[in-house]
Amino acid sequence: MLKAEFKKYQLQFKRPAGTSRGVYKVRDCWFIRVWNTENPDVFGWGECAPLPDLSCDALPNYETILSEVCTDINRYEYWIKDGLVEWPSIRFGLETAILDLNGGGKRILFDMDFAEGRQTLTINGLIWMGDVAFMKEQIALKLQQGFRCVKMKIGAIDWENELAILKEIRKSYSADILELRVDANGAFAVNEVQDVLKQLSELDIHSIEQPIKQGQWKEMAALCASSPVGIALDEELIGVHDWHEKNELLDTIKPQYIILKPSLHGGLKGSGEWIKLAEERNIDWWITSALESNIGLNAIAQYTALFDSRMPQGLGTGQLFVNNFESPLTLDGDQLRYDTTKEWTIDLD
Repeated sequence: MLKAEFKKYQLQFKRPAGTSRGVYKVRDCWFIRVWNTENPDVFGWGECAPLPDLSCDALPNYETILSEVCTDINRYEYWIKDGLVEWPSIRFGLETAILDLNGGGKRILFDMDFAEGRQTLTINGLIWMGDVAFMKEQIALKLQQGFRCVKMKIGAIDWENELAILKEIRKSYSADILELRVDANGAFAVNEVQDVLKQLSELDIHSIEQPIKQGQWKEMAALCASSPVGIALDEELIGVHDWHEKNELLDTIKPQYIILKPSLHGGLKGSGEWIKLAEERNIDWWITSALESNIGLNAIAQYTALFDSRMPQGLGTGQLFVNNFESPLTLDGDQLRYDTTKEWTIDLD
C-alpha cells in the first residue's frame, strides 16, 4: 500500500528575476513524497510548482487538491491519466514521484545514459531582464562560460535599448557562432509586432517566443505565416488540455516551434502529447524548465534526454536559488550532465 504527503517550500532567488509579468524574489513550490508501507525508507520525490499569474493551476485551492491526491494515492494511475488534467504542475509532481519510487528512490527516473553520466544535454544560456548594464554583464558571462545559444528576455525595458543590446552582440558574434533566441512573453501589441519581427530578422535571430499575448489565434496564425523570424508558442499552450483542441490550435496557428514546460503544459503525459502532435506536423520543439528546484529540474532533464533532439534545450542550471538542494546536476559550458559521483541532499526543514 502506498502513502503520500506533501510539504510547502519557498525557494529564494539569489537576485530578483525580472520577467515581463513582474519580478520574482521568492518561488513557492510543494514537494510530494510517496512511499510503500512495506518499505517506508524508500520514497520518491516530486515537485509541484505552479507559477503565479501564469500557470492555469495557480489557484487558491491548490493545497486542497494536493491533499486529495495524497489521501487517495493508491489511485495514482487515475490521477495521472484523468484526475489531474487541469492541474499540470501537480500531475508532473505525482508522475515524477512515482517514477522515482519505482526506480528505488534514487532520483533516477529512467534507465538511460543521461542518468548514468554518459550523455549530456546542450542548453541555452538565459539572459534575465534588467537595466542595460545588467543585461550586458549577463551576456558577457554566458559567452565566457561557453554558451553557443543564448536566450534573451525582451519586452520589459525600452525596446530600443533591448534592440541595441542585440545589435551589439551580433557585431561581435555572427549567427554561425552564436544562436540568439528572444522571449517576449506576449509583450508586444499586434499593431507593433511586425516592425519588431523585421528588426529581429536583420540580426539573424533564431526565434521569438510568444510575440503577442496568447488567445489571439487568428493574429498569431497571420504572424506565423508571414514572419521572417521563427515563432515559438509557449504561453499559448497553457490551459489547452483537450486532444482535439491541441490539434485545432496547431492546425490553426501553424507555428514554427512549440516550447514545452512540463509543469505548465500537462506534466510528462501532456508534454508527450504535444510532442507527438507537433512531430506529425513537422513542427520543431524544445523543452524548458520553469524555475523549478533541482528536484523538478532533474526530472525534466531526464525526460528530455529520452528524445533525440539536437536543439539546445531551455533547461535551468540549478544555480538561481540561495536554498536549492545539492544534486548531481552539473554544468560544463553549455552541457548539462548528471555527475554520478555527487550525492543528493534534500532538506525540507
